[in-house]
Amino acid sequence: MVRSTVAHVDLAALQGNFKAIQQFLESGIANPKGSRRNPPRIIAVVKANAYGHGSERVALALEAAGADLLACADIEEAVVLRRAGVRTPILIFGALSVSDLDGLFEFSLTPTISTPSAARAVQAAAARHRTTTGYHLKIDTGMNRLGFRHDNLRRTLPEVLGSSNLKLEAVYTHFATADEPDTSGFDRQRQNFEAAITTIDAIADPKGPRRVIHAANSAATLRDSRVWYDMVRPGLLLYGIVPPPLASTIPLTPVMSLKSRVVAVKGVRPGEGVGYGWKFQPDQPVTTAVIPAGYADGIDLRVSGRCQVLIRGRRVPIVGAVSMDMMTVDVTGLDDVSPGDEVVIIGRQGGESWQQIDAREMAAAIGTIPYEIVCRIGARIERQYAGTNRGHTEARR
Repeated sequence: MVRSTVAHVDLAALQGNFKAIQQFLESGIANPKGSRRNPPRIIAVVKANAYGHGSERVALALEAAGADLLACADIEEAVVLRRAGVRTPILIFGALSVSDLDGLFEFSLTPTISTPSAARAVQAAAARHRTTTGYHLKIDTGMNRLGFRHDNLRRTLPEVLGSSNLKLEAVYTHFATADEPDTSGFDRQRQNFEAAITTIDAIADPKGPRRVIHAANSAATLRDSRVWYDMVRPGLLLYGIVPPPLASTIPLTPVMSLKSRVVAVKGVRPGEGVGYGWKFQPDQPVTTAVIPAGYADGIDLRVSGRCQVLIRGRRVPIVGAVSMDMMTVDVTGLDDVSPGDEVVIIGRQGGESWQQIDAREMAAAIGTIPYEIVCRIGARIERQYAGTNRGHTEARR
């Protein structure tokens, strides 16, 4: 049995976006002096269930596309990928000081060390497993979340760098304002990071292997090639969405669409109300259609009166309160709408004169960010996959 509301995930579009980002990076690798360097490699971010797209299938598709590294929020997310058959190295972004660290070693995961307590915990776990583990060191350059303070490294890092069972493989940071028009905070973090790299080089083993450097999420990748360094970390871009308010010339395709079906059509008389609280009370006769998707499916309550869906290639407004399992749209003037008609909540519909509603549009209408729109699509919404995955064409549950 398949519910009427389904998320369609196009793995071919995902892989196409990955290749488009690669080409964008290759086209922008000339430095100001005109010489060339190797383009940065890609860390594909698949945390939060691959931004709502389904982490297992997405990770396998990105592995097949050539991702150098995948990134998850925590060990538990990464274990899901390993059990799905993912073999590509996986970086854990999140804090580890209170985690069950055995999974790092059982599933060959790469930890981020962002606090002294995490370093001690991972060192102890690695010693217990009688192994040495590589790690990425996170530097706090102004985000003030996780990371070693950029201006305190000479005090905090010697213990970490001296840990016998830990091997420093990479250094990274995260920008707080990469998607904001003002550049002062962004530039300050970049300068802090580059100063931190100089400090780390001065106190780390100079005979050790060269450390990889990365800093750029999707927004920073679009914004400034100076912060591409050795690797970039696209997340939202992979899924075909440009972080607002930025624009991009990268030819991206939205990977996920959210579709449903009309389950009922109702006539509403003037003065009557629709849904909880009668928040929609028309002053003339209207026709409404009921759609079996609600806030339990991740539809934000604020879409009512602000957003639209597509039915028969036309935009129709969402009206009345969004309930747990249903929402209502005004289809007045749209001839012969019937139960079973396709409804596009996110995606495109229509032939040559097709219409499209994307996550960025919906987010702007309700005052949030597109990350939230896609990540909140509920667990009971089935993801149906089509496109290339590990060299095969599929369309299955």
